[in-house]
Amino acid sequence: MELFEETVKIRYSEMDCDLVLKPSALLQFLQDLASDNAEQLNFGYSYIIKHNLAWFLLKYRIEFDEYPEGIYDLTIKTEPRGYNKLFAFRDFIICHKEKVIGRAASSWALVDLKNKGMANVSELLKDNKYMKLFEKREDDLVYEKIRTPERFDVEKLFEIRYDDLDVNKHVNNANYIVWAFESLNFDYRRNHRIRSINMVFKKEIKYGSKVLSQTFINNKTTIHILKNADSGEELCLVQAEWNEK
Repeated sequence: MELFEETVKIRYSEMDCDLVLKPSALLQFLQDLASDNAEQLNFGYSYIIKHNLAWFLLKYRIEFDEYPEGIYDLTIKTEPRGYNKLFAFRDFIICHKEKVIGRAASSWALVDLKNKGMANVSELLKDNKYMKLFEKREDDLVYEKIRTPERFDVEKLFEIRYDDLDVNKHVNNANYIVWAFESLNFDYRRNHRIRSINMVFKKEIKYGSKVLSQTFINNKTTIHILKNADSGEELCLVQAEWNEK
């Protein structure tokens, strides 16, 4: 299948104080491109909402040769990789001036908005000519298992705001990376650049709730566990590998 691509302009509001692309802006770019492409191929929001369904992002694996810094435009390409019974898969290529600087893999589920159960993806997409059964490739990115640390170096508490919500009244996925990395101190963020990110989304959280962000730091590896502060349920797991600047 031909790759769907879009060139995005990076605005100053999407950069940090060193002109580095904010990770939350990156996730927004990926999510918006995926939504646009799914809509174009007739399995996006306007199609699934008729069936009382919503796409739920489950995992990201993102790897960078160069993390965007001092860059004002990116070309992002995406390809729906197909589906199995429960999941759909999508890849991304991140380019600057024709040079590939990063790649991402993602997996998604369809959730019934009424009973909150997972829908049968293969049944719902079997007649869509643009989606086929998933076939593995040799160069596929590999998701790494994120293990909960025995201790944490820092914790922060956040409250869900109205502006954190998306069209499904869930917290937008890009917010999780903000809460995860906000626990890293100012000097660490300024002196490190992202090499890879693993994210696992486990539970949704609603408006007015509180999120506890717990972080373990081991030199160039950080592990972040986001929990519902009231119930203790894990919401999202993040593992990041960093390069020193």
